[in-house]
Amino acid sequence: MSRFNFESELDDLLRLDAPMGKGPVPRWQRKANSDRSHSPLRSSRLNTSSKTPSKTPKSKTPRTSKTPKTPSEDRFIPCRSSMNFETNYYKMVSTESDDQENESPSKKDYKKNVSENLNGGEANARILAYKTKAPTPREGHMNDLRVLYSQSKTTSTTKKKNARHISQVPERILDAPDLLDDYYLNLLDWSCNNHLAVALGGFVYLWNAGSGDIVQLCQMDSTDVYIGSVSWIKEGNFLAVGASDGTVQLWDVEKQKRVRNMTGHPSRVGSLSWNSYIVSSGCRSGAIHHHDVRVAEHHIATLQRHTQEVCGLKWSPDGKLLASGGNDNILNIWDASVNTSTLNETPLFSLSDHQAAVKALDWCPFQRNVLASGGGTADRNIKFWNASTGVCLNSIDTKSQVCSIIWSKEYKELISSHGYAQNQLIIWKYPSMTKVTELTGHSCRVLHMAMSPDGQTVVSAAADETLRLWKCFATNPQKKKTKSSSSMTSAIIRQGIR
Repeated sequence: MSRFNFESELDDLLRLDAPMGKGPVPRWQRKANSDRSHSPLRSSRLNTSSKTPSKTPKSKTPRTSKTPKTPSEDRFIPCRSSMNFETNYYKMVSTESDDQENESPSKKDYKKNVSENLNGGEANARILAYKTKAPTPREGHMNDLRVLYSQSKTTSTTKKKNARHISQVPERILDAPDLLDDYYLNLLDWSCNNHLAVALGGFVYLWNAGSGDIVQLCQMDSTDVYIGSVSWIKEGNFLAVGASDGTVQLWDVEKQKRVRNMTGHPSRVGSLSWNSYIVSSGCRSGAIHHHDVRVAEHHIATLQRHTQEVCGLKWSPDGKLLASGGNDNILNIWDASVNTSTLNETPLFSLSDHQAAVKALDWCPFQRNVLASGGGTADRNIKFWNASTGVCLNSIDTKSQVCSIIWSKEYKELISSHGYAQNQLIIWKYPSMTKVTELTGHSCRVLHMAMSPDGQTVVSAAADETLRLWKCFATNPQKKKTKSSSSMTSAIIRQGIR
């Protein structure tokens, strides 16, 4: 019997598929037994007693399950299906050039619209995307929350003012045959009586901007003599004309008669500027003469500092300072209290920052003693000066030859005309010097500019022998009425105080 038991036990040990009767309980059995012991049926049997409990037994709060561990894989792997590699590579490699920085806002908006139309939404897409794109909404779907939050972002204080419309097309184009293509001359000026004077060769013509009538004012005595500069007196009834023979003529516009013929310069007069009854003339020799048109001995003073032709000349609005620019790349600022008995060779400031001829000059009408000057082809810069201290306030590279500068009377802006190689007019915001817009249309360099008496229209004369009128500083008539009414009331108050 004992032998039989031994053989049966040995047989059980040798059989691998038989259940184990002895030894430790496997892990899976232990886990199954523990789950069975915590079942609700088991717990209800354990809680039963012979007596009914007076209070409901408090059930234990079940344990909160532990948060799963952070997966070990990298969560910041870009999603290739939601990225455009060619567009993203272009964004990273491309850099904004200086030409793009100086572009006008209108040109930047145009390029942006073209890019959005050609590339769709890829132009503003992210370079790296970590999840697939959201599904496109159905047609006509409007997200109410998006409308709500987008409206709350733009408050009344942060809304930008609507920029005024500036027409890119000139209001009028006039022919100017035989207009001399000479950078150093000043052949255009607009009077307070709305008469535009333009010099064409040896002739001076007057165009009435109100009626459109054209009148020939004068003609040089010799065919070899041409006109180098014209300038209106402040009252608009006399016109000063500088000729190539060194004379400065004074013409009565109403009578169409020459009043004075003032000599003294050895060569052509390319620049003129009025200060009350004194007209200053700049010569090719580099000398500046002051002429008192009231007396017979008209030549009262000479300013001699430039070594080459004086091509820019401008008196300040208060008549205390005179700015002169020459082909010697020098900008001089002179004091009005000149010594009439001797030759004056010492200006207040002699500025040599420009690298080319300084022709474009104009004084700021709303900021005292601020002067803007522009350089020629080798310089291409517009510089702003404090005439009281001689300090350069700002300088900007325009990328082309600066021929003329005019400040706006209505806005804190200025307009500049350019030659090689853009041949355009640029309106600048002052003092940030950001481009407001560019006006194109001339096929050759824009040599001269003049502003209408109301300050709204600018006329440009170019070497393509055309005059173009641009209404680039138009004002709102309602705002102008309120401004004029407020100024009248303040004037009445001042009179009452006196």
